[in-house]
Amino acid sequence: MQRHYILTSSRGALRALAAAFLALALASCSLFPDVKDETANWSADRLYQTAHEAMIQGNYQRAIKYFDQLEARFPYGRYAQQAILESAFANWRANETAAAIAACDRFIRTYPNHPNVDYAYYLKGLVHFREDQGLIGYVYELDLSERDPKEMRSSFAAFKELTDKFPESQYYQDSIARLRYLENAMATYEVNVANYYYQRGAFVAAANRAQDSLVNFPRTPANERALALMRSSYAKLGLAQLSDDSQTILAKTFPDGRYVTGIATIPWWRFWAKEEESYGVQATGQLAAKPWWQFWD
Repeated sequence: MQRHYILTSSRGALRALAAAFLALALASCSLFPDVKDETANWSADRLYQTAHEAMIQGNYQRAIKYFDQLEARFPYGRYAQQAILESAFANWRANETAAAIAACDRFIRTYPNHPNVDYAYYLKGLVHFREDQGLIGYVYELDLSERDPKEMRSSFAAFKELTDKFPESQYYQDSIARLRYLENAMATYEVNVANYYYQRGAFVAAANRAQDSLVNFPRTPANERALALMRSSYAKLGLAQLSDDSQTILAKTFPDGRYVTGIATIPWWRFWAKEEESYGVQATGQLAAKPWWQFWD
């Protein structure tokens, strides 16, 4: 009997405590006024125009907010389609790269036959193209070949899909140029890794990585250095025939190159320059126009 009384009392106390919490919650809610959504009665056209104007003015966070509301309230129709594309652009400019890529993918998946789907591929390629470069990269134009190749591969895949599917696209020529740049950058990255192995005495790994660069990127300036690394690596391993074969290919392919003639390409007085700066991706030139701060040229 005593135990039943204790359980009953405990349950009563719990109910009283729950009621007190509920009353407190209701009271606290009444202390704050309702937040009124100014866009509650806006039409799709008004939402889009407001978001678009905010984006044009550079207020990307505000634009993203309205584009998201537009897509949520009016998920069908031309405004929703345009909202996804412009939201992707606004997110990109706001450095919200994951959201930008997700929006591009969503547009491609939802509207594969849309007249502007080529732009979604192009924008996706652009986002990956500079995703991990940051402010310093924009100012100093950092060499893509010195970065993690994951983003380069993703950018390459987006531009490649665009050029394969939409040869008449207005973004085709720029995408081709970026593909060439990325291919050179990825080849140079592979050769840099091969050189890293070579400098640490891992000659088998160095030769294999250099060979991979030749196989995967057969028409890039980095091939010269890849062949030179293969020649030197095989020589270190005592594989004279393979070393001689690499030297023969190197001499026929790059007869005037520094690895054949022994003539340095960087003047002796430019002691601060990296020896590789005239090779690989840098030899192709930067795609982008001169930096905004380079006003003197």
